[in-house]
Amino acid sequence: MTSHASTAEPLPLTSRRAEALKGRVRVPGDKSMSHRALMFGAIAVGETTIKGLLEAEDVVNTAKAMTALGADARRGADGVWRVQGVGVAGLRSPQGPLDFGNSGTGVRLAMGLMATTPLTATCVGDASLSKRPMGRVTVPLSQFGTTFETAEGNRLPLMLHGARNPVPVTYTLPVASAQVKSAVLLAGLNAPGKTTVIEPTPTRDHTERMLKGFGAQITVEVKPDGRHITVEGQHELKAQALDVPGDPSSAAFLMVAALITPGSDIVIENIMLNPTRTGLIETLIEMGGSIVIENRRLAGGEEVGDLHVKSSKLKGITVPAGRAPSMIDEYPVLSAAASFAEGTTRMEGLEELRVKESDRLAAVEAGLHANGVSTRSGRDWLEVDGGTAPGGGTVVTHMDHRIAMSFLIMGLASAAPTKVDDSRFIATSFPDFTGLMNGMGAKIS
Repeated sequence: MTSHASTAEPLPLTSRRAEALKGRVRVPGDKSMSHRALMFGAIAVGETTIKGLLEAEDVVNTAKAMTALGADARRGADGVWRVQGVGVAGLRSPQGPLDFGNSGTGVRLAMGLMATTPLTATCVGDASLSKRPMGRVTVPLSQFGTTFETAEGNRLPLMLHGARNPVPVTYTLPVASAQVKSAVLLAGLNAPGKTTVIEPTPTRDHTERMLKGFGAQITVEVKPDGRHITVEGQHELKAQALDVPGDPSSAAFLMVAALITPGSDIVIENIMLNPTRTGLIETLIEMGGSIVIENRRLAGGEEVGDLHVKSSKLKGITVPAGRAPSMIDEYPVLSAAASFAEGTTRMEGLEELRVKESDRLAAVEAGLHANGVSTRSGRDWLEVDGGTAPGGGTVVTHMDHRIAMSFLIMGLASAAPTKVDDSRFIATSFPDFTGLMNGMGAKIS
């Protein structure tokens, strides 16, 4: 697979004020589930089949990594991916570095997957991923007996030496993070006894749901100090047939585009509605957005449905910190929506955005300022004054796909066009973003 993200030249894009957006569309398969489907298939016994896999760079890099670790993951001519699993203890040392490109989810979950198997692997990534700290994962994984050699500041490139005699761990998450939780649980799969993660604030629970589907011995208890997720190690997983629903984080861009572009009326089909991922839908409805969930159903242990979205007059609200884990990737596009909402929108509990692909909070604020929108912020909060977005600015994306897409959405309703300095990295999560948007009536070129 090739895309612009692997080329050296920046690819600027500009979005202009659009007429009404119309149509029924599908967004790519859920990214979180796609990564996990490949990884869990790799350590299951037998052949796992995956329909609807997100074939974006981040996920394809995970597939390549699983193949390098001994589990053959490949796409069939029918579009279905097949993973030949090697069992919970069956991964082997790869011959070369594992390149995770831009994906924090890919590298952090893979570190957990490898941590309790006696192998040695080097993990690398692109310039953006190489700036992101890995200490939040290496610290708990070290408790299993895993050792790490990292670049300065606990960054990539990183060499992992899996534990030869792993021990089970009980770990309380210091910051709400589904990636860290998942890494610890995956390490626990090949450690003897019971490994427990305590999360004071609930985060997205795809790992728990999908592991249960693969036959893992996993329990979830809600106690006064948070959710206790316990996995019993050294039980084999069974291969599964999976169908990945649409990614709510990708649907977010289309939802906001339809809400802020006058006269719009769209349906986004087959979106995953896991309650740990629907914070943005809840927030936009609170702001006055017309979003109706139709055709609710269950698929692969997850609730899915179609989102019917119409243009709406939005109003500013305060988004509570407790909602942040269920929409942590959606704050950039929510900020674009807030620019058109009457009054001020305040978002709290955003500290994790400081360590995303970029300091995502600083990048969002700089992009808003470049387009004439007034803001205030602190370490973990942001306020956006809405009404109208003048536009006319150029946004520095910092190689962050969500920053690029969010400001291209903003330009569809701003007074003057909005430009992003580089759109190559959109391919990491949403390869046909521009084509799909323009097919509904957007003006992005």
